[in-house]
Amino acid sequence: MRVIRAAMDAGINTVAVYADQDRNARFVRLAHEAYALNGKTSADTYLVQEKILSIAKRSGANAIHPGYGFLSENADFAEKVIAAGIIWIGPPPESIRLLGDKVSARHLAREVDAPLAPGTLDPVTTAEEIVAFAREHGLPVAIKAAHGGGGRGLKVARTIDEIPDAFESATREAVAAFGRGECFVEKYLEKPRHVETQCLADSQGKVVVISTRDCSLQRRHQKLVEEAPAPFITEEQEKALYESSKAILKEAGYVGAGTCEFLIGNDGTVSFLEVNTRLQVEHPVSEEITGIDLVREQFRIAEGGNLAYDDPLHHGHSIEFRINGEDPGQGFLPTPGPIQSVRFPGGPGVRVDSGITSGDVITGAFDSLLAKLIVTGTTRKDAIEKARRALKEFEINGLPTVIPFHRAVLEEYAFIADNSADFGVHTSWIETEFDSRIEPWKGSIDENFDEDELFRTIVVEVEGRRLRVGVPAGIFVAGERAALSRAPRRKPRERLDSGPSEGKIRAPMQATVVKVWVQTGESVVEGDRICVLEAMKMEQTIHAPCSGKIMHVGVEMGDTVSAGELLVEIV
Repeated sequence: MRVIRAAMDAGINTVAVYADQDRNARFVRLAHEAYALNGKTSADTYLVQEKILSIAKRSGANAIHPGYGFLSENADFAEKVIAAGIIWIGPPPESIRLLGDKVSARHLAREVDAPLAPGTLDPVTTAEEIVAFAREHGLPVAIKAAHGGGGRGLKVARTIDEIPDAFESATREAVAAFGRGECFVEKYLEKPRHVETQCLADSQGKVVVISTRDCSLQRRHQKLVEEAPAPFITEEQEKALYESSKAILKEAGYVGAGTCEFLIGNDGTVSFLEVNTRLQVEHPVSEEITGIDLVREQFRIAEGGNLAYDDPLHHGHSIEFRINGEDPGQGFLPTPGPIQSVRFPGGPGVRVDSGITSGDVITGAFDSLLAKLIVTGTTRKDAIEKARRALKEFEINGLPTVIPFHRAVLEEYAFIADNSADFGVHTSWIETEFDSRIEPWKGSIDENFDEDELFRTIVVEVEGRRLRVGVPAGIFVAGERAALSRAPRRKPRERLDSGPSEGKIRAPMQATVVKVWVQTGESVVEGDRICVLEAMKMEQTIHAPCSGKIMHVGVEMGDTVSAGELLVEIV
């Protein structure tokens, strides 16, 4: 939606591609043309380079914008786009390969004397290598996917025993999200702030820093709240951020929009983290304090345009709140489902970037991000005051969202503090210090919700030629409901209300089973791992609620389960 809107402002026609679940999404309806990718998973759709290139050629598109995720940091895809004679709206493939791979980015950062935490300079291939690193440099350690970002493929091991499972989980998440599973290891800094620079670079070698951003408010290493400019950093720290960012991007021959990410430790030490070779989800806060449309700048630079300005001045303060389909009262549990109604806030200083509308269905196959609330004020205090009002107005009904968390955090002094001494937010603050009193979502996902019922295929005849046509379920033809071919229903599993609940472990959300740890007849104790579920590209480990013997295992790896379905029974 963000890219399409910028293209419309610039008078550029757009072509969208979509997975089966996204047939009726807002971005598909808003684009001038849209083509099906024919599949339901990332691996079958948004990660298939050949499908996307084929559609670009068939539609006559002359440029490709890769968006925020999937192939946006894939150098091979960028090369194929350029080889096909299509404009690539992003950095050169060589820069993506050098910086998008976090291992080679560390090599480059070392060459230009950017500050670095201890870490492996090359990918690790076994858990034993990580154990050896931890014994040398100490715990905890961060295991990170070498390709991609957004917290996917990032696991922290605080004990030696946790390393094998963390390595396996990080690799699985990285493959699912980015199509590649290489990981490297880094010494994990306790309680750091996450601060980054939004940069632009042109083909003449000029690099400007648009603004700093603070993205410390995270859960599971995924950002929830971001603000610009980064508050409470010293002139020396800002200078290090600006100079290191420019040196890294210039050395890499970077062109386009990119983000250099850093950690700032408790002692004020700045440490380079990575470069995201794409537009960031949180880019609007930098736009709001500078007046620069970063997507249109991407278009202009991709066409050969130069940067005719230096590091811009900032006006005011902007905060972005990610509105995810997760239940903050249950540890930010991702919960797919239908959206019954939406009411966006408005008024001075309020911007909403959204891809949803009433009646949409959010599936577990892709990201949980539903919308972004961006609030801008003359000062940080003013932005916080406007944000309180805007979050009170914001309503999404039908599934849980993180809106209650955002309302709560705006009452936390650690976040709203007006000085550096009291500002206490860091990357693990939510898990370790936030005193959550948020009640679990009391609603329920529509029991009639069945993703397979939303779209049907009918056969029609056009001038003597039979065609298969996809239509929304329940469409009317000539005043009567069309007879639609119905997808075969899955074999029903035991539901939430069937029998006593003690010892019965049920799926907390719609998800895919990616690992099962137990077998029938095996004994377990309370807290043992039972299985791992994946929803919205994040893994959730399910633990035994009691001790006993496994009497029934109702799922296996690869199964898709709905909320409330029986996973395992313990007696």
